[in-house]
Amino acid sequence: MAARWIAEGRVVVNGTQAAKSLIVRPGDQIDVDRPVPGEVRPRAEDVPLEIQFEDEHLAVAVKPAGMVTHPAPGNECGTLVNALLGHLGNLSAVGGNLRPGIVHRLDRDTSGLLVVARTDEAHLALSSALARREVARGYIAAVWGQVKADQFTVDAPVGRHPKNRRRMAVLPGGRQARTHFRRLESWPAADLLAVKLDTGRTHQIRVHMLHYGNPLVGDPTYGKGRERGFPGAVSRWASELAKRCGPRTFLHAARLEFHHPLTGQRMEFTSPLPGPLSDALEWARETSRTGG
Repeated sequence: MAARWIAEGRVVVNGTQAAKSLIVRPGDQIDVDRPVPGEVRPRAEDVPLEIQFEDEHLAVAVKPAGMVTHPAPGNECGTLVNALLGHLGNLSAVGGNLRPGIVHRLDRDTSGLLVVARTDEAHLALSSALARREVARGYIAAVWGQVKADQFTVDAPVGRHPKNRRRMAVLPGGRQARTHFRRLESWPAADLLAVKLDTGRTHQIRVHMLHYGNPLVGDPTYGKGRERGFPGAVSRWASELAKRCGPRTFLHAARLEFHHPLTGQRMEFTSPLPGPLSDALEWARETSRTGG
């Protein structure tokens, strides 16, 4: 049964489609889309969605913050999958009934670029490319405080938190995870970073920055209330930055590069910061120049 579910794309480990050869380790997050009698496929919905590219094999979309990637209990509609079906009509069946076409995911509060598969052949090839680290994913993030170096790498295993199953954590028995960071700007109570993933564990960027000591701005799980930890006027500045970001994490998937699974062509995509984050960025820059 397990082998069949893996073959059908129903098993996701640490946010990545499971392969038959995968060895599960302590701390892994395993999500199983268990089939149920009479299971209904997600319906196509007329949901606004930016599609940067599409052909008969794949598409590249920009997921807005607040949108769940695929249907799940409590989120049966209004997801990225519903929107993709409405815009594209057909998606790969490899992901199972509830995850058609989904090769990789973004957290609900993370916006940005995703590649999705329209055919099973493209889906399997893209999943293999991800596993081989041949898909480049770049992010823009804002973190609380000032990081200790202009460029640094966090290489620390990530697994399920032993006491809070909704959280991930750096754990000795977790899955190997590596993230590269580069400081772009420094503000009174926060830094702006460019981020590159080597691996794609659940919550990887957010957990690695918490581990480093600088949780992401607006992160309700790993950075809640951090804006109040600064002294005096800096705390007020930080609170205003968090407010301007809106109810979301300052994390955007801004760059995506991969080879087309059928043609071999190098595909490169970029996405600018969405409105609230762009506005927060401009405010942070202006107040940093003028001293508040």
